[in-house]
Amino acid sequence: MQRTKGIKRAQFLAGLASAGPAAAVLPSGPARAAQRGLRHHGVVYTVGEGETPGTAFSAARMREDIRVVRDELYADTVDVTGDGVERLTATAAEAVERGLRVWLQPTLGDVPERDILEHLAETGRFAERLRRQGAAVDLSVGCEFWLFVPGIVPGDTALERVRNLLAGRVDPVVMQRRLDRFTAKAAAVGRSVFGGRLSYAAAQDDRVDWRLFDIVGIDYYSNFPHPADHVRELGRYLRWGKPVAITEFGTCAYVGAPQAGGMAWDVVDHDKEPEEIKGDLVRSERTQAVHLRHILDVFASVDLYAAMAFEFVTPDAPHRPDDPRHDLDMASYALTRTVKDRPEDPDSGWHWEPKQAFRALARRYRDTSRQA
Repeated sequence: MQRTKGIKRAQFLAGLASAGPAAAVLPSGPARAAQRGLRHHGVVYTVGEGETPGTAFSAARMREDIRVVRDELYADTVDVTGDGVERLTATAAEAVERGLRVWLQPTLGDVPERDILEHLAETGRFAERLRRQGAAVDLSVGCEFWLFVPGIVPGDTALERVRNLLAGRVDPVVMQRRLDRFTAKAAAVGRSVFGGRLSYAAAQDDRVDWRLFDIVGIDYYSNFPHPADHVRELGRYLRWGKPVAITEFGTCAYVGAPQAGGMAWDVVDHDKEPEEIKGDLVRSERTQAVHLRHILDVFASVDLYAAMAFEFVTPDAPHRPDDPRHDLDMASYALTRTVKDRPEDPDSGWHWEPKQAFRALARRYRDTSRQA
């Protein structure tokens, strides 16, 4: 996946849900039937070039990770996202081979629209081949276009677009018009190459014409103490009368992270060299695990098509147990912590270790699978 300096872009973009242009305008049609339950449970697996030679994409590592997603996390679905058609398709094919459902979501960004749409088309053609061979695969045309795609919000990079948005240097009417135009283009490209169910991953407050899609996709980072508040909020999306997929959910591993919602990642000073954690955060894997259990309880009480936890691993946010100031894993939503063999060497090898969140999710997913 394309990245800003030091920030996993999926974290970066999903974190702006609370800064969206306007609440969604929803139809007044009847709500869905009273069916309850989460039909598919999974995890986001991001592919990309990596920020350093040591964190570059590895096909062998990916294959082992996908095995773990099925056999140790007990997920039935993997959200394969990021950029690079070869990386996306190789990962999707491995997931299908392992018997997993695939949510395939190309997210090329910071390049001309034509390149983004061609990247989508090529990935979608592969998804269609998988579908025709009998694989369970859904295609998402992308994630939060108003920050991925140049020209919707002013700024040459995602970082610049975020700063312009937060500073109020954006005309919301113009932004929405441009967003609608590109979303319609992407949906048309997706339909032209893929015959299965089509979706898009929107921030919670994005205004999207969901008539273009078969599945409503939402990056969901709300934090309420009472489940009823979550249920009420999720009902906004169910009112479209279409299946709803939670395309991202989760939090980071420090005290107070859930209260920061989708902005929990924003605790790193990227102007420092090396980058460091701002303030005096207290690492707490338990906080992350408790939040995941809480939100999964909510999802189990609502009629949802799928929910994918964000994310399996974040290689460029290594854990430094003896150096809290540089423990970038605290600002990661990953279910695993990345440990480098040689912390100061960008070419160092690394491995991941399961966090408490991984174990909590695995127990819940295992129990869900047994009840199915």
